[in-house]
Amino acid sequence: MSARRPLIGIPADRRVLGPQPYHLVGEKYVTAVLDAAGAIPVIVPAIGRELQDESLLASVDGLLFTGSPSNVEPHRYRGEPSEAGTLHDPHRDETTLPLIPRAVAAGLPVLGICRGFQEMNVAFGGTLWQKLQDVPGFRDHREDKEQPFEQQYGPAHEVTLEPGGVLRRLAGGAARITVNSLHSQGVRELGPALSVEARADDGVIEAFRVTDARGFALAVQWHPEWRVQQNNFSLALFAEFGAACREQMQAR
Repeated sequence: MSARRPLIGIPADRRVLGPQPYHLVGEKYVTAVLDAAGAIPVIVPAIGRELQDESLLASVDGLLFTGSPSNVEPHRYRGEPSEAGTLHDPHRDETTLPLIPRAVAAGLPVLGICRGFQEMNVAFGGTLWQKLQDVPGFRDHREDKEQPFEQQYGPAHEVTLEPGGVLRRLAGGAARITVNSLHSQGVRELGPALSVEARADDGVIEAFRVTDARGFALAVQWHPEWRVQQNNFSLALFAEFGAACREQMQAR
């Protein structure tokens, strides 16, 4: 077996800090790829259509689409205009939304987290609720930003794992696991190419997979990257993703 580690591309946010724009990825995602997936993280700049050739897909062994303070622009899923002050990142949208289906079609392992989960749904024709907390019947899935950071990412609620799904297998057959919850948006209509993997007790979809993907292609609404080494299920999820990327590397 090769000692070389697979390369996992992580598309960046484009954020303006002070007078200049930067391309950024949270360190917790980098650490999870390095330590839990056993791979080398490679930050992919949010340069939109410049990534539409095949060179990126030929250069990495998997892609991780991360969470972010920004939301997908609603015009990309036929949604109502955002409330004033909502943070968007059109450069990231232009990068990730075309990239996701191309990566899946190429058999590249893909994992989406939080915003990445929402991006994957939109990329496959789904739509989003912009404010779950305002929709009758749904709980408030946001974190309490007045709490210490560790509590914001602490356990929040259970999700039910679908029988026969990837996540049920990774959970050792357990029907329910406890996850954190730091989101206001959520799946409204699931993309037709996607299958539910987990739901919250209010019915909100918390995880899905690409049904007919040739390789690993899964997304979760919660944040398994947070202190991944201290959570057996999160560790199993990243290990599965890393193993798929390693197989992709060896098959090249």
